[in-house]
Amino acid sequence: MPSVTFMGTGGPRRDPHRRATSLLLRSGQEEVLIDSGRGALLGLGEARANIAGLRRILLTHHHFDHIGDLYDVILNSWLEGRRHPLLIEGPPGTKGIVDALLNHVYDRDLTWRSLGEPAHGGWAPVEVREICAGEATSGAGWRATAHEMSHGHGLPTLTPAFLSRWFCHGYRFEVAGRVFAFTGDTVDCPGLRKLAAGADVLAICCYAASSELTSEHFRVLARHTLACGDTVGKIATACGVKQLVLTHHKPRPDDAWQAALLEEVARDFSGPLSLATDGFEVAF
Repeated sequence: MPSVTFMGTGGPRRDPHRRATSLLLRSGQEEVLIDSGRGALLGLGEARANIAGLRRILLTHHHFDHIGDLYDVILNSWLEGRRHPLLIEGPPGTKGIVDALLNHVYDRDLTWRSLGEPAHGGWAPVEVREICAGEATSGAGWRATAHEMSHGHGLPTLTPAFLSRWFCHGYRFEVAGRVFAFTGDTVDCPGLRKLAAGADVLAICCYAASSELTSEHFRVLARHTLACGDTVGKIATACGVKQLVLTHHKPRPDDAWQAALLEEVARDFSGPLSLATDGFEVAF
């Protein structure tokens, strides 16, 4: 049975209870890493993933909490035995980021390891493919379609020049006749509705309960940047989602907020509802 492990369920700010975003999709024939935020490599180890066998990474967008461990995964998949190409797919701009990591930021590290540690058998290549919204990609036992998300696009402080190169995807996976949809980071938008339509499982960012939106900063965030408890249940119900998983949570000092968030979302969504923690696994 296909499954997804939520290896990181936090965001960019330090959270002693959560890593940043990364998920592991298991199709039954292949493992696919979705995003590679802080702690992704540790999460792969805890999920008992075949790190040496990793062939595919899909990126939703280029915020630090979604790509911060990308080089760590690239390097350690090779150190642990990867000899085949690793294909990294993501929105426009992904090629530049991977090129910068391999040829500028970590070029001395990579040269030292590939030439100074010949026992590893020479560097295994990394390939990049940029995906636009509406395009599909596939692998062993799975197919995914990218959908355009709205993550900060309505913020008046972001210039048109920046927005012309700011792309955020969600991915709709089809595996063994079932659908797993992952929003990445977004608020309600047409792309999200298409992504979620009839999904067996929808994993959606849900930063906070509406009772936690206690400042104008958080209210703007909920309107333009990250969906919160006041909208995610409505979206899931309108789209006919069968099971809903909440992720990408605001850092808190304890777990007292969880009941309030789940109660708020459950007022709008009557199906199975889960609040993901690091290591949470859902079969679909």
